[in-house]
Order: sequence, then C-alpha cells, then structure tokens
Amino acid sequence: MSVLTVADALPRRRAPLHRPLLYFAAASGVLAVVAMVGMLVDDRLIAGSAAWAKPAKFAMSFLLYSVALAWLISLRPKASRLAWWMATVIVVAGTVEQVIIVGQVVRGLRSHFNTTTDLDRALWVTMGATIVALFLATMVIAAGVARARIGDAAITWSIRLGLVITLVGLGLGQLMVGRESGVDQITGAHTVGAPDGTPGMPLTGWSTTDGDLRIPHFFGMHALQVLPLLAAALVLLAPRVPLLRVPRVRLGLILTASAGYAAVLALLTWQALRGQPLVHPDGATLTAAAAILTGVVGGLLISVAPATNARKVATV
Repeated sequence: MSVLTVADALPRRRAPLHRPLLYFAAASGVLAVVAMVGMLVDDRLIAGSAAWAKPAKFAMSFLLYSVALAWLISLRPKASRLAWWMATVIVVAGTVEQVIIVGQVVRGLRSHFNTTTDLDRALWVTMGATIVALFLATMVIAAGVARARIGDAAITWSIRLGLVITLVGLGLGQLMVGRESGVDQITGAHTVGAPDGTPGMPLTGWSTTDGDLRIPHFFGMHALQVLPLLAAALVLLAPRVPLLRVPRVRLGLILTASAGYAAVLALLTWQALRGQPLVHPDGATLTAAAAILTGVVGGLLISVAPATNARKVATV
C-alpha cells in the first residue's frame, strides 16, 4: 500500500463542520475546567460524590461526543439539512441538561432522579425529555451516516457499528430510571445493591462495593470515538505493517474489535445488574471475560489469515 492509497482509505471531509456542535464542544471544555476547579475548592458532597464531579464528567463526555458527531456529519457525501437540524437538537438538549446539572450543584442538590419538590421534579422531567431528544436525534443522524460509504470498508463499518453500539450505550441509561434508590422521593439510582453514595473509584466515582450502571452506559456511549479511531490507526500503520495493507484484513480486525466491544458492553451490563462492582469480578464474570478474550483472539487470527496465506504462497 502506497502513501497515496493510505490517504484514499481515510475518510475526507465533504460537508461543512456543524458549527453549533463545535461551539457546544468548546463550551463543554470550558465547563469541564470550571467543574474540575470546583472539585478542588468546593468540599461539598452530593449523593456521596464531590459536588462538581457530575458536571465535570458530563462536560467531558459531551465534549468528546459533540466533536465526534460534528466530524461524522462532515464526512457525508453531501450536506444534509435533516442531519444539521438533528445535530442542533442535540446541542440544545445537551445545553439544557448541563445547565440543570450545574444549577442543581449550585443549590447543593442532586439533579438526576430528584423529585423532592415541584421544582426538582420539573427539572428532572425536563432532563428526561432532553435525554430522549438526544437519543432520537442521534438515531436519525446514525441512519443517515450508515447509508454512506466513508473511507474504505474498515472505516465505514467502524463508523456504522460504533454508532449502533453508542445508541445501545445511550439506551442503557434508562436502566437507572425508576430503580429503587432507598431514598425517599429519589426515583432512580446508578448503584445496584445499595443506595447511591457508596465508596467510589477515583475520578469516575464508580462504586467499588456494588454494581454501577454508569459503567456500561459510559463504555457504550464512547464506541463512537473508539472504533473509528482504531480503524484510522490501522490505515496509518499499514505502510509499516505488511499485514495491514490488505483491506480484508483491516475489515476483519474492525469487525472483530466491534464484536468484542459489544460483548464487553454486555458483560459490563450483566455484571452491574447483578450488583457486582467492576473491580471485584466473581468467577462467572471472569469466565465470561475469558470467553470474550478467546473469541477476540480467534477473530484476530481469522482476520489476518488471508494476508498470512498470501505471504506463504509468495515465498514458495
């Protein structure tokens, strides 16, 4: 594969970048910095976590999500007014959600699942509506992007499968809604097996004593960044790694990685729903993880087989 062929395999921007998404990403980045400063100077706790931890995590997640989405929309063969408006819906929904989260932190109250007062209930209902709007808008954008061929087959399928897994990850957030919290007028919970506020991991705050549904939710949402970046890395490594110069090999590796990613997402969901912390897996979880690893290794060997066989024939 020549340098020119590598360049042709990578996706190229064909439509304008969605400016509202980029502005939203920049604002989310600023909010992330402000929230991290807040974590250093504000010692309040909300639901057992640092008061500004949730705004920081949401801001970083929205930053990554909006940049990836703006990039994907620009790769379509031609601009789409529907995609532009759906992306704008995501900006509005994400902005409303972050304003409510920050506002509740300022008040010293939790934002999610809070129905303590009429105002808190109204804010939580509004957040629920923004989450649904964000999911539906992403689904419309995903349907439009999935029909287009973007880059080579490996890049195209990494985007398609990344979008599907991201939608599943977004949908998993609904598992937290309505879950028994153990706290009066709190109509949902992140933690399975105990009220929210159990000891958590550094930075993420994920429970170290019980199951935590935020883990599969987070992992699934970011397939949109992980899988396309992996496909791009395979293309860029192709000039130095002969096996990766074969398009079928790169496609096989991406399909294997996508299947492995989806399997890990299912495992994380199963583990959380059983009330088991990520850092303390039991025998069943380890067995399932070993099975996934075996499947991924098998898929990798099958994927590189065409190039390996071709090299053997060439040397005979």
